Amino acid sequence: MKRRSFLRNAGILGATPLITSMATADRVALDIPSVGTRMLWLNYLEKLAAPVLSALATDQLKEKMPAEAKSPDLLKERIKYTHLEAFARLLSGISPWLQAEQLNTEEKHLQDKYFKLVVKSIENAVDPKAKDYMNWGDEGGQPLVDASFFAYALLRCPKLWHGLNQQTQSNILTCLKKTRSIKPPESNWLLFAAMIEAFFITVNEPCDKNKIDYAIQRHIQWYKGDGMYGDGSEFHWDYYNSYVIHPYLFDILKIASAKYSEFEPVRQQVLEHNLRYAIIQERLIAHDGTYPPIGRSITYRTGTFHHLANMALQQQLPQQLSAPQVRCALTAVIEKTTSSTEMFDRNGWLRIGLYGHQPSLAETYISTGSLYLCSVVLLPLGLPESNPFWSTPNEDWTSKKIWRGLNMPADHSI
Repeated sequence: MKRRSFLRNAGILGATPLITSMATADRVALDIPSVGTRMLWLNYLEKLAAPVLSALATDQLKEKMPAEAKSPDLLKERIKYTHLEAFARLLSGISPWLQAEQLNTEEKHLQDKYFKLVVKSIENAVDPKAKDYMNWGDEGGQPLVDASFFAYALLRCPKLWHGLNQQTQSNILTCLKKTRSIKPPESNWLLFAAMIEAFFITVNEPCDKNKIDYAIQRHIQWYKGDGMYGDGSEFHWDYYNSYVIHPYLFDILKIASAKYSEFEPVRQQVLEHNLRYAIIQERLIAHDGTYPPIGRSITYRTGTFHHLANMALQQQLPQQLSAPQVRCALTAVIEKTTSSTEMFDRNGWLRIGLYGHQPSLAETYISTGSLYLCSVVLLPLGLPESNPFWSTPNEDWTSKKIWRGLNMPADHSI
């Protein structure tokens, strides 16, 4: 299958919507072969990545990236953080694909192009002499959040770390250590500090084990049941269990337990919760690719399914969920979300909203850069085409099966 021109298809060179061949999510599940679906995902990846990485690689991100917030007054505050948000969150989502092997010739060529752009982007982001040098902790507490997404990206793509020169590696360590002076509140932010320390473990840098242990223990205390954690001591009906809590717990514990055996029992305990929440996430996806617009940060769009995408990448889906049904469900979410022509501005930058441009949906901490957390739905692109996630025939997901009248097993809590 010949790869379509992204620039034309995605609307960077014209007004054609990103996805033009599907009218409904039904067609996602029924008509599109998995190879076509992977192409659709890659189109979405390019649409997100091209503006950010082309600008940052040439040291022009701060010059070229528009900045939007809920109000002009809020923008004055959030502008200090928005560029690191855009880069770190985008990179966290596309890094498994940058690590992927066994790609076909055309996709490998695309991967090589973006790998080079990312390497140059990292160099500029951490170089104090560059115009695009970012705020890694010189001002405010927000840099802790996005430094952790950056560290997460490097964990997901070890080839990136090894592809950097020694000076850039040193600059990265300096930047990440700046965040150690930021005290996280008693919330999911504890996991941001822990993720950075987990990254230090992987590059043989001294880590603060106490930050990892404290973040894990507090979340165990905040567990509310049936795969759901409180964000702090209180339960919030939003998607932070997916945006942050479950993916971070899964990967931090994987690293920590490999180095410190005392973390293994809690890793096994948390894995049971991980599996249950993956089941819940898949069931939240309606037959048309929509999902409940509940709680904070819904302008992260497809980032809502960070956890489900991460479990697919890790090949840790629960037995009740087949790889193709998760692929089709996530594809429906991507198709539905990106079908609005108002999602991007005329230069290809994200605009605030869930379906199109809806700035009133934003919280006070949301700005243009925040929105790039939507890229984490793309994590399964780190699996090669030969993997069952991509190679097996399409299959309806749970909501579609139930609303077609199929006699399905009952859902049960843990």
